[in-house]
Amino acid sequence: MSGDIVMSSDDEKPLGLKSAPRAQNGQNGHVASNGNGRTVDESSMSEDDDMPLSQASRVKSEPMTPVRALKRKKAQSTNTSSDEEAPLASTPAKRATSGAVRMNGALQATTTTKPNGKATMKESTSGEDSDDVPITKGKRATNGNGAAKPPKKKVKQEEDSDYDKPIGRKAPPRMKRKMKKEESDADDESPSDDDKPLKKAPAKKAATKRVKKEEADSEPPAPKKRGKAKEEAANGSPQKGKKKKEEEEAEIYRWWEGQEFHGEDASVKWHTLEHNGVYFPPPYEPLPSHVKMKYKGKPVDLPPEAEEVAGFYAALIESDHTKDATFNRNFFDDFKGILKKHPPRDGTKITDLSLCDFRPMYEHFESEKAKKKALSPAEKKELKAAKDALEAPFMHCTIDGRKEKVGNFRVEPPGLYRGRGEHPKKGTLKKRVRPEDVTINIVEGVPIPKPNVRGKWKDVQHDNTVTWLATWTENVNGNHKYVFLAPGSALKGQSDMAKFEKARELKNHVDRIRLDYNTELRSRVMADRQRATAMYFIDRLALRAGNEKGEDEADTVGCCSLRCEHVTLQPPDQLIFDFLGKDSIRYYNQVTVDIQVFKNIKIFKDNKDDEDQLFDRVDTAKLNKHLQSNMKGLTAKVFRTYNASITFQEQLDQGTPENGTVQEKLNAYNHANRMVAILCNHQRAVPKSHEQSMGKMRDKLRGLKYERMKLRHALFNIDPKYKKKKLYAEDESDLDDDVIAEHEERLKERDLEKVEKKFVKDNEKLAEEGKERLEDSVLKQRRKDVEEEYKRLAKERGTGKATLKRDRSTDKIEEAIAKLDDRIKTFKLQMEDREAGKEVALSTSKINYLDPRITTAWCKTHNVPIEKLFSKTLLTKFPWAMEVEGQWKF
Repeated sequence: MSGDIVMSSDDEKPLGLKSAPRAQNGQNGHVASNGNGRTVDESSMSEDDDMPLSQASRVKSEPMTPVRALKRKKAQSTNTSSDEEAPLASTPAKRATSGAVRMNGALQATTTTKPNGKATMKESTSGEDSDDVPITKGKRATNGNGAAKPPKKKVKQEEDSDYDKPIGRKAPPRMKRKMKKEESDADDESPSDDDKPLKKAPAKKAATKRVKKEEADSEPPAPKKRGKAKEEAANGSPQKGKKKKEEEEAEIYRWWEGQEFHGEDASVKWHTLEHNGVYFPPPYEPLPSHVKMKYKGKPVDLPPEAEEVAGFYAALIESDHTKDATFNRNFFDDFKGILKKHPPRDGTKITDLSLCDFRPMYEHFESEKAKKKALSPAEKKELKAAKDALEAPFMHCTIDGRKEKVGNFRVEPPGLYRGRGEHPKKGTLKKRVRPEDVTINIVEGVPIPKPNVRGKWKDVQHDNTVTWLATWTENVNGNHKYVFLAPGSALKGQSDMAKFEKARELKNHVDRIRLDYNTELRSRVMADRQRATAMYFIDRLALRAGNEKGEDEADTVGCCSLRCEHVTLQPPDQLIFDFLGKDSIRYYNQVTVDIQVFKNIKIFKDNKDDEDQLFDRVDTAKLNKHLQSNMKGLTAKVFRTYNASITFQEQLDQGTPENGTVQEKLNAYNHANRMVAILCNHQRAVPKSHEQSMGKMRDKLRGLKYERMKLRHALFNIDPKYKKKKLYAEDESDLDDDVIAEHEERLKERDLEKVEKKFVKDNEKLAEEGKERLEDSVLKQRRKDVEEEYKRLAKERGTGKATLKRDRSTDKIEEAIAKLDDRIKTFKLQMEDREAGKEVALSTSKINYLDPRITTAWCKTHNVPIEKLFSKTLLTKFPWAMEVEGQWKF
């Protein structure tokens, strides 16, 4: 049955939260246009309840399409005569015009209401590094003679998992008993401020806890073993359960229970640190001799160095990257540079990218992918085991006597830089990183590890005031790359906890800070007035502070680097923001602001061109220095974390149904998370597979309704009086005979496939046991039985009666129908949730901006398994957050 069948009846529509905003238009889609430039909210939401929380008022009127002037040399004056509003001098700009395009409807998604009923507003920008605040580590206890006492605890391991993929299992035991450490390879982990030392705070030895053998012995008996597991147990084969039990008996390092954490960094991060360096990718292996790139239709004999670079481009020829002019230009410039050093062995002169044919290389790569995909599970397992064996020495380090997981221990292989958004360097060659490029950091006096490829380290240092294990500089943007411990390590955990504690501390100062900058909005000193206006935007709209960019970097801006073209005045008190934020994610928002802020922006723009800086007397360094005077350790990033977490807490408190089902509560949680994601501008393009995924969900929903229909008809067959009962009388909305026939045909194909797979599996098992295989007649009979079953179902179609495979009483059937009703309701909620979140990335805020203790407390208060919201990776990343009580508030 096709996925495009429309579900139009009421019971076919997914259920949703009353407060969830439902507005979409085209690909940008939060609001639709009414044809005259105004935006119209398409949802049936209440006026204020579904807008995200923020701290500034918004007008509910429809925004008018702004008309921008290129010059503002002679702007109309405001009604004032004081010297304090004299226009600032024009500042020459070094930046190109913004590449932003209008994004209809972002403003609808960035407002909410406070309890007093006033509309407020918030910002959108994409995710930052997870470590906004330096980590903390105090002094270690000594053994009496000055030597440091290493902790005795080890952390257990689990398998890899994605941050944002919740796991379906029972709730874990409380962390006071045991905690598992997960094997997570955070290759994309961004460098944080972990290596910036602060004052050292004296501390006692962290508390630790040993899992007693008696506790393990007192656990409930394991379930009965079946099949292969039972057989292995009988033969004395090693069991996973035994290994798991041994891991659970390991000691755990519980740093958050001791005195070692004080919320601020200590100058010394570790006393001993040993590791095996980083894992370099294997050297390039040349392609088979018959696979060659072509130029003007003829094969080219490339040396390995040039062939490797050509292969990078060949692998992408079916992607959108190779259709981009900037990508192609940058690639070909670098490719010509490689060809100059390593020219074709047959003397071919390559001067035009359009004459290059990479198709033979692409087809070879696709063929190799298909071969790997076709491998048997045993072969795939063997390959993975070999890969794991090579990487195993680099996955862990020893820090202060503890074994800790290393995060991004793999060095990124060479390739073509893809960037994010309209990055000017996309397509540039990312060169291979070699040991000569890498500096490692270990304790002094231990053997220096040897790289897994030829070469020597660039440098070896012994700096215990930083937390990175290795560093190098990549060639594309000149950025410093670092290898840190995994997210579940003690140092990373302390860093995360310190960041969120700093944001919580801001609650005690935010009212005073707001009073100060509101007063300075009228300051006679223009630098102070600009700074106050910037703080207003950072606080009320959660804008990033913004830093200056070079000419070869993407044209992205933050608050302090806004240009006049990025902010349009809409009298009497509205501002239209339109610019590219971090990762070239567009920020578009029309907001109502304080009248003095509106007046200030008009003054700042007077006598300036579009390319001039809006805040020409403020930069990020000056702003953060001023914030430090308001609260120790306060930066613009702290405001962003604070606004995200406080918004999330308030949205959960207001929107969680007390007596709702688990799925209704999960939808409320995801709704609150979406409000934060919209606030922080964590947008994403609608996944290409979204419609296909929704089609499968619609088919599954119809499958549930088909089951319900068959049960109803079985009731009617047993006792016709059930037809008069309201609960069973109405037919399922979208199940006509054609749809039912199509659904039954799919079920038939699936069951036939199952029969064949089971036949093959049974024969494999018999072969292992040395018995004779089943005759083909057995398979034919099984197929015939399936055919007969679906013939029977076809005869029942349209009769309103049905016979079940096994007899059931009417009570059992009624109970089954009730369960299906619950499943259908839950599934509709899941569909609604997926559709609502198709343009919003929820994982970034969950990982970086939302205090995990909010989620833990909410789950305990509302009896929601935390595994529904946190993956195993997040449970490992935030063990310190798992033990707060349900009453805890941000």
